[in-house]
Amino acid sequence: MAATGSSTVTTSGGPVRGRRHDHGTVHFDVPYAKAPLGIRRFAPPDPHPGWSGVRDGTRPGPTAPQPARDSFGVLDMSPYFGPGWQRGDDYLTVNVWAPPADGSPRPVLVFVHGGGFVAGSNRAPLYDGTAFARDGVVLVTVNYRLGIPGFLHLPDAPDNRGLLDVVAALRWVRDNVASFGGDPGNVTLAGQSAGAIIVGGVLAEPAAAGLFHRAIVQSGSGTGAFAPEQAAMVTERVGRHFGVEPSAAALADVPEDRLVAVLADLAGLDLRTPTHHHPLGGITSFSLVSERQPVEAAGGSAVDLLIGDNRDEGSLYLAPVGKLAGSTDLDVRETAALFHRDPDDAVRGYRNRYPRAGAAELRTRVLSDGLFRTGTHALATAHTAGPTYRYEFGWRSDAVDGQLGASHVMELPFVFDTLTLPALRGPRKLLGTGEPPAALAARTHRSWVAFAGSGDPGWAEYSPGGHVEELV
Repeated sequence: MAATGSSTVTTSGGPVRGRRHDHGTVHFDVPYAKAPLGIRRFAPPDPHPGWSGVRDGTRPGPTAPQPARDSFGVLDMSPYFGPGWQRGDDYLTVNVWAPPADGSPRPVLVFVHGGGFVAGSNRAPLYDGTAFARDGVVLVTVNYRLGIPGFLHLPDAPDNRGLLDVVAALRWVRDNVASFGGDPGNVTLAGQSAGAIIVGGVLAEPAAAGLFHRAIVQSGSGTGAFAPEQAAMVTERVGRHFGVEPSAAALADVPEDRLVAVLADLAGLDLRTPTHHHPLGGITSFSLVSERQPVEAAGGSAVDLLIGDNRDEGSLYLAPVGKLAGSTDLDVRETAALFHRDPDDAVRGYRNRYPRAGAAELRTRVLSDGLFRTGTHALATAHTAGPTYRYEFGWRSDAVDGQLGASHVMELPFVFDTLTLPALRGPRKLLGTGEPPAALAARTHRSWVAFAGSGDPGWAEYSPGGHVEELV
């Protein structure tokens, strides 16, 4: 992105100076909500009070408090997680990438990052919006509260505060995106992984009605929410760690560093109950909290929906940490037990469907389905009030000795058309050592652009048992 000057835009909080580049402008670090300090860590977001003078939006800003996370085992994940915790109070911000102004309102894509509800930011290199601006779309990437401030279930605070932040960002988009050349009447909300689960929750959120018109759910789940009794197990562990009865009031003055440090103590909690399995298989101890799964309400949303998953989602959680190549039948059964009350029956079903598969492939399929594909299928099938388009991303990376395949996260460089990022190439990098197909990146990115513009990604609508577009 070659910088070729500055650009100042007036927002509801005040003027912001950004940078021009070859394909438009980018304005970093634009606040959409008041800094979440003290007791406000656990309150619904309030509009930002604004600033005097011209705010510098030429450089990325602070990120939500989070633990250091830049790899999964031997796999470099820094392009996905970004720079980690960049300290600063005003981190409820957006970055806005816009095409050159030509007088016509442009479609808007609002993107919610993933990271297990505890990590990630809009500063991740994978979310560079240059290609979207180049192709006529205003891209808005959102920071939101993570971990304890964002998602811990508390008796004196609203649940899903990180989701409420995303809704607040959508309000900001409604009120401000026209200043960047965007059309507030043509907004698509997109997210990947935890961000996709949040998008599913926003689909079911009455307060978000009318703020967006299309949705993209990439490797998420319509059944990924924690029941309150499951979330309460996490809350109880936090209380024990700090020696308090856990509440927003009790945690309001705990330093951010300590709230981040406790996350290591929460890893791997068994949240299964007599009536609920762990909907995210233990990969995170945070999610949305709800008596009902998003699919139960989001299915009735009339917005256009583009939804899909990657063929080998689960390999990301196995191959880089040395758990895939030596998989055994016992490993397959233990993986099935994370999601099925009768794991032996589940394994028999998988063996019948995939009679030639070895233990490693079966384990990947069981984990992929349990984490993402089953919940994706449920949401796609339930969404009948508006058109639905479904995809499966299948390009296989040769990273981690050829084991990574079409893992979780693999579609992102293709969606954002960022295959040339050096940090993505190498034996322990996401895209591996081969030459990823530029034609597939062009096709995938073009489909997201088309969907944001018109609601049609370029393939047939999905109905139960119907067309699933293969992106390979």
